[in-house]
Amino acid sequence: MMKQELEKYPVLMEFEVLWGQMDAARHVNNTIYLRWCESVRIAYFEAMGMDVSFTGMDVGPILGWQDCKYIFPLTYPDTAICGARTTEIGDDRFMMECVVYSKKHERIASVSKKSIIPYSYKDLRKVAMPAHWEIEMKKLQNNKIG
Repeated sequence: MMKQELEKYPVLMEFEVLWGQMDAARHVNNTIYLRWCESVRIAYFEAMGMDVSFTGMDVGPILGWQDCKYIFPLTYPDTAICGARTTEIGDDRFMMECVVYSKKHERIASVSKKSIIPYSYKDLRKVAMPAHWEIEMKKLQNNKIG
């Protein structure tokens, strides 16, 4: 079932769970899940051919908001399998979903949803959705968005 679910995510990454990532409650700290999601999100942007330099020379992504539902606590030792996909495209933003699965337990550990806004780092303002972003997202998702 885990393998079938992960097929929905065109970009996947694996992260070894480190002993030092656990907190006083003896499970991976909540912030680590979001770091893993950030890494797979940037890999997704790179797969789209998006500029992730944030140098101000081009329009780039900016995180508008995110949430995270923690479903199963990861502990050391384990491997986190993280996936990213686009779920919705709007005129001035798109929605992403990132999941974290436990390889050891073969089950979902968390799901995070986020709003990504096209942003002019040069002009310090949001802009309309670049047409090439939408094209690349649809290619990555095999036109299965929504």
